[in-house]
Amino acid sequence: MPLSEHEQRMLEQMERALYAEDPKFASALEGSGLRTYTRRRVYQAVAGFLVGIALLMAGMVAKQVWLSVVGFLVMLGCAVLAVTGWRKAPKPGEQPAGGAAPHARRQARQKRSMMDRIEQRWQRRRDEQQGGQ
Repeated sequence: MPLSEHEQRMLEQMERALYAEDPKFASALEGSGLRTYTRRRVYQAVAGFLVGIALLMAGMVAKQVWLSVVGFLVMLGCAVLAVTGWRKAPKPGEQPAGGAAPHARRQARQKRSMMDRIEQRWQRRRDEQQGGQ
């Protein structure tokens, strides 16, 4: 069930208050569960890939083509899971690595500045509405 506008505003205010009071704690909480989940998913995919290799080799040794095909499909699926999980791994609060492309840093800065502008507009409208009442 989605939150109402009032509830969303209250949640945003609480988040801002938390960041203002203890930014270190807030950044530690931000996305830690998702980061752990993603890391675990990548580890499981690597383990599955190794199982797929074992199935592939067992199929070759036993001369069972179907077992080799199953092993290959397991390897392929796990490789896809590992790559997508690795790409989605969030790193909140971290700056792009020094070796990152300048284009990626510029895009991140533009997104951040766009969000800042949107937030400033929202705050201005809210202040105008409260002042006019």
